[in-house]
Amino acid sequence: MAVAHTPLPGRIEIAHERRLPLATAHIARFEIAEACERVMLETEVFRLDMSLTPRPAAVRARYRDHWTAHRFEPIGGVYLLPPGQALQVRCVPSVTTSLVCQLRAEQISEQVGEEIEWSDRQRAQTLTGGSPQVRPLLRRLLAELREPGLAHEAMIELVTAQLALEVGRFAAQGANTAAAGGLAPWRLRLIDERLAEGGGTPSLSELAGLCNMSVRQLVRAFRESRGCTIGEHIARGRAELAKTRLQGDESIKAIARALGFATPSSFTYAFRRATGLTPRAYRGSIGSARAD
Repeated sequence: MAVAHTPLPGRIEIAHERRLPLATAHIARFEIAEACERVMLETEVFRLDMSLTPRPAAVRARYRDHWTAHRFEPIGGVYLLPPGQALQVRCVPSVTTSLVCQLRAEQISEQVGEEIEWSDRQRAQTLTGGSPQVRPLLRRLLAELREPGLAHEAMIELVTAQLALEVGRFAAQGANTAAAGGLAPWRLRLIDERLAEGGGTPSLSELAGLCNMSVRQLVRAFRESRGCTIGEHIARGRAELAKTRLQGDESIKAIARALGFATPSSFTYAFRRATGLTPRAYRGSIGSARAD
C-alpha cells in the first residue's frame, strides 16, 4: 500500500499487524524526538488512526493544497486521511500509540460508484474521524488484534469490511451535499486572505461586505462550511500566527500589538483559551524542546 510521508524524527514500532484483502491493520508506537512538521499523503488507501494514548493537544494539521497557510486545526482521537489529500501535520516531542487501519481506496471507490469530491467541511470532519460509526468499529478491531477469539480472521475481515462501508458512505456525502448552504470557495479564500493580513480583527460587517452578502447570511454559511463560528476560526488563526511569532525574539507585548490585541493581558487570555498555555509558557516549551 503506497504512501508518500515525509520522514518522522524518531522511531515507529509496529505490532499485531494483519494483512487482509481489503485492508491492513496494526498497532503502532510513535516516538517523536523533536518538534517538526511533516506531510502525510496516502496514494492508494484511506488511513484511519485511533489514538490509544492521549494525543498531544498541540498537534495540529491542515490540508496543504486546500487550506491557507495559517489554518491548522486540532486532530481528534480518531482521524481519517483520504488518498490524494496531502495533510501537513505539526508534531511535538511525544510517545503515543495508535491503531492504524488502511482501507483500499479502490474498494471504497467502487462502493461510492462515482468520483469522490471532498467539501471543505468534510475535510475538517476527517480530523475527527468522519463518520461517528467508525470509532466503535475500530474498538472492535483493536480487541480482535489484542485478544484473538473464535474465527479471528473472519471477524477481522468482517469489521474491516464494515469500516470500508462507513468510510464509503461518508465519502459519498461529498457528491450529495458538498457546499450545500455553505460559502463558495472563492468567498472562503477572500476571508482567509483578509485574516492572514494580520492587524486588527475584521468585523462581521467588513467580511460580509467582502463576500457581497449580509452578516446573517455570512454567519450561517460560514458555520455550514467550516463547522465553527467565524470568531472561533479567527481565534484559531491568530493562535497559530502567535505561535510562529513566539518562536522568535519579539516581546509578548509587541506580538499582542501586531495581532491586534488591545493589551498583552487580552492576548494572554485568548492564547491560553486556544492552546491551554500562556504565551510565556508556550515560548518556554519551545526552548525546552530545542535544548533537548
